[in-house]
Amino acid sequence: MLDRRQRGTQFVALPFRSVLNSPQQTGMGFWSVNPYVGCEFGCTYCYARFAHQYVTERAQAGGAAAGAGAAPWRADDFERRIFVKAGAADVLALTLRRARQSGHAIAIGTATDPYQPAERRFRITRGILERLAQVHGLSIGIVTKSPLVARDVDVLCRLAERSDVTIHVSLITVDAPLLRRIEVRSPAPHARLRALETLARAGLNAGLMIAPILPGITDDVPHLEALLRAAKDAGARFAGTVPLRMYGGVRRRFLPVVAQEFPALLPKYERAYDARQMLSPVYVAALKRRVTRLRRRIGIPAAPTTRGTEAQRHSGTAQMTKSDQVELSLQ
Repeated sequence: MLDRRQRGTQFVALPFRSVLNSPQQTGMGFWSVNPYVGCEFGCTYCYARFAHQYVTERAQAGGAAAGAGAAPWRADDFERRIFVKAGAADVLALTLRRARQSGHAIAIGTATDPYQPAERRFRITRGILERLAQVHGLSIGIVTKSPLVARDVDVLCRLAERSDVTIHVSLITVDAPLLRRIEVRSPAPHARLRALETLARAGLNAGLMIAPILPGITDDVPHLEALLRAAKDAGARFAGTVPLRMYGGVRRRFLPVVAQEFPALLPKYERAYDARQMLSPVYVAALKRRVTRLRRRIGIPAAPTTRGTEAQRHSGTAQMTKSDQVELSLQ
């Protein structure tokens, strides 16, 4: 075990052979890098608990559970037992050529936050960025909730001189009291927006990621408009959105929070998500229209992956329609 925080969080060295997860392994169209497994922020809607459970169970089955404990995996292990990939930058250097030759982008922070509090001590993410900054012609995406990302503005600027770099600062609402009911340990909204401003002022391609949008909680016009305007004021180059997907692990962790904090919404959530834990296409389409109209009204582009198609399909400024308001309600 590497360390234990006063509040009980443990940090465990994780043996690994590769840092890069290939598109063939994940089924996604990019390579991914996760410097840590597990996340101290422990957001109630996080889909990545299954990855932590898998790593824990594999370590125990292989007899390498030192520090991982012999007890079965529990949901709160995700934020209280963090696996650390010490030496990740050196291992990355051995496998980076394959990713570079494939032409696919590299995403940092797909199943854990690369700038969670552990990064202050272990500096695994910074080491990875420093290694990537030695290479030309990469496409790098970073997703984080943490203002700690601003610490690395120097290496991010060096990286951006040689490669395409996009930084997504994740935030679901500027309503701090509401955020605390859903994300107990995550950084405050103003701290994340200040980090976004620092990145933008440095000339980096940094923007807002609203992920996930929570039906009936953060999907209304006042919440979304306030968040988009705050991001615009901070210099965000873009804004992306993703509605909540209710994977099995998410359902077990998030629905009790809905029951406690938003009890009137619980039966609506139970009905709204189908067997694949997806919202109805009608809702998703209406939400997309709402966000698009708000973005255009405020003057903030879509996230880079969709910017081109959005620009082609929409022109002018439109208002929210009554039919959209109906479609966005949970049935």
